[in-house]
This record gives sequence, structure tokens and C-alpha cells, in this order.
Amino acid sequence: GTMGKATDKAGGFLAPKAISNRIKAKGLTKLRWYCQLCEKACRDENGYKCHMMSEAHLRQVRVFAENPTSFIDSYSKEFDDAFMEVLRRKGENVRSKATSLWHEVIADRHHIHMNATRWLTLTEYIKYLGKEGRAHVDQDEEGKWYARYINRDPEVLRRQEALVRKERMDLDDSERAARMVENQIKEAQRQLKERGGPA
Repeated sequence: GTMGKATDKAGGFLAPKAISNRIKAKGLTKLRWYCQLCEKACRDENGYKCHMMSEAHLRQVRVFAENPTSFIDSYSKEFDDAFMEVLRRKGENVRSKATSLWHEVIADRHHIHMNATRWLTLTEYIKYLGKEGRAHVDQDEEGKWYARYINRDPEVLRRQEALVRKERMDLDDSERAARMVENQIKEAQRQLKERGGPA
């Protein structure tokens, strides 16, 4: 049979043949037969087992073991970019169900699976977007999450930040003035006390 042999020879993952096979193979494969490290979808359990023992896979495992965080960071960034692109296309006035946004992201066969990112679950990721102010997020009565795009246009952001900075500076100035007055009063009281007493 052809069990896993093709993945072993001819440069593995980056061989032109392997690349064209990845492009040709359409349709989603079962999540559990997908190897995120090699971005390889196996047809069934047997193919997956063969892949796990293949030279190409073991090479990836060694690379990953040396620097796991860089892999997870790059998976997370890739997922994030893909998700934000889908969200951005919806525009600023559309509140979309998080799961339907996610379905659009995973419609691409070579998408990054959630469990390979630093968020692990869609809920965690949506909460993160809200906390970072990159999307308006909320939950309905049934606990389903929604997200709406926030335009992070650099110009708009710059204006907002300048405003916050100005407010902070104004506050600093008024606090400094208040402290100065306070110190002057204390100083005056001290001098009065020293002078006070019987003349």
C-alpha cells in the first residue's frame, strides 16, 4: 500500500509534490487526523499513525521542542490575522456571531486550528479581542458570543491617544499646582508657628 511512504521521501513537507498535493486536496478533513505541526491532513487513522512516525514529522517535532513558544506565537498570529480579516470585512456596523465568523476562518482548508493557538478556545479568543479593544464583544442570554469590528485606523488611534495624553498632562499640571499650594500652606503654617509665641 501507499501507507505514509510519500511523506517520508523527497524533502517531505516542502517538496514541490507535497505542496501541490496540499493545494489539490480540498475539503475539510476530520480535526483529529490533522497534524498542525506539519499542516498535514491525513485521510484516516492509519494515515495519521504513519505520518506520526514519518521522518518529516519527527523533524518538525524536534524543531518545535527547541522553540515551542515561537510556533505557538506564529500559529496565534496567523489565526488572529485570519479572524480579524473576516471581522474587518463585515464592517463596523455589523454585530456577528463569533461562531459564524470562526466558520468563515476555518473554511480555508489550511487554517490554523484553535487548539494550536495560545487561546485554545474561541471564547478565550473573543474575550481577548474585547479586552484589547480590538472588537466590541458581548454575550446574549444564551451565552453565545458576538463581535463587532472596531476601526483601528492609525490616524483615528493617534487622535484618540493624543487626547488621552493631553487629558493626562492637564491632570498632572493641576495635581502639581495643588501640591505646590499645599506645600506653600504648610510652609506658611510652620513659619507662623516659629514666629508665634509671646512677642
